[in-house]
Amino acid sequence: MNAIRKSITVYQEIFIINGRLVAFSFLMALYSSFGQTYFVGVFGPQVQAEFGLSHTMWGTIYLLGTLASALVLPFSGALIDRLRLRPFALAVSGLLIVACFYMAWVPGPVGLVLAIFLLRHSGQGLASHVSVTSMARYFDRDRGRAIAIAAMGYTVGEAILPFLAVVLIAILGWRWTYASAAIFIILTLIPAGFWLLRDHDSFHRRHTRVQANTPEGSTSTRRSWTRAEVLRDVRFYLMCPGILSSSMIVTAFFFHHLNIAGTKGWSGEWITGTYILYAGAGTVTMLLAGPLIDRLTAVRVTQMMLIPLVLSCLILGLAAHPLAVLVYMVVLGVHSGLHLTSVSALWAELYGLKHLGAIKSLYTALMVLSSALGPVIMGSLMDLGVGIALTCALFAGYALIGNLLLLIALRLRSTRS
Repeated sequence: MNAIRKSITVYQEIFIINGRLVAFSFLMALYSSFGQTYFVGVFGPQVQAEFGLSHTMWGTIYLLGTLASALVLPFSGALIDRLRLRPFALAVSGLLIVACFYMAWVPGPVGLVLAIFLLRHSGQGLASHVSVTSMARYFDRDRGRAIAIAAMGYTVGEAILPFLAVVLIAILGWRWTYASAAIFIILTLIPAGFWLLRDHDSFHRRHTRVQANTPEGSTSTRRSWTRAEVLRDVRFYLMCPGILSSSMIVTAFFFHHLNIAGTKGWSGEWITGTYILYAGAGTVTMLLAGPLIDRLTAVRVTQMMLIPLVLSCLILGLAAHPLAVLVYMVVLGVHSGLHLTSVSALWAELYGLKHLGAIKSLYTALMVLSSALGPVIMGSLMDLGVGIALTCALFAGYALIGNLLLLIALRLRSTRS
């Protein structure tokens, strides 16, 4: 009980330090949903029907737009290191509004590539980037807990927004649903940004002064790596297969959940109805992982985060009874909760804070790229006649190899002199 009370007290202290910034980071994570696969994928059947797109063509359009976002993100994401947070965050919010309105208006398949690019870049890319980078940069001692609070925005979005989208599409149609999302952002996120970040410049100056007086050796005073130095670090390349396996595999599963359900004789309503378990397990895990990271460091916690992903792959591949979906969603949620908190804090621990935006945007670009490849790889395997069980086993094997490489990388000494 004392440990629980202490943990709650620390979470309260985070809000005392800067509750407005924490709340805004939560909102940016939540509103990133409008460009995330679990939300965009809900519109697939209606978009395909209107434009006469096959599954392959729709997947290709999604891939092209996402790849374009990944190519641009290292440049646009690095701007957070040079620009003041409030105008940068509001510009990202404005771009998300444009993306939603354009998706509502898009005239044809070619325009869909641009629409997907705008949604993925502003939502999954930059909105997520602003949320996590802000927490990692301004909370040194309690970084894990701060990131956990902000990352709850993702799980709230996963649990609520796809269901709401399905309801609105049935009532308004898919175009007006995305137009409604744009209007909703204008009426809520923009005013929230102005209000919640109104004193951020003063907080930033105080935070900078505190950093100057912090004892040598903490994350905030440790010499920061540049993005070019990170790209010369062998550890980064060893870590990437494991860290990126999450976005590739989890996105592939969510993109193809209805196809998987069909092959196993489950109803689509059943498997999508269990998303609430995924979100709930992720939320609980993040709240527990935050204190764990602050006590043990993200370097240690990251080394165990892929074990639940391996287990979830095996459960889904071998499952026959519909009730197995309940276990699968919980285990996958545990992995996502660990991944969101530990990896977000890892970059600050390994490479410092000064160039965190540039480094984080590099990772985010790679994450976006892997999320684009995941559905295509799984879809191609399915088209080739590879069964779900073998496909999931291949994913599990890849994640396990990635975890071994991650263990090796995080035990190596820095390659920078």
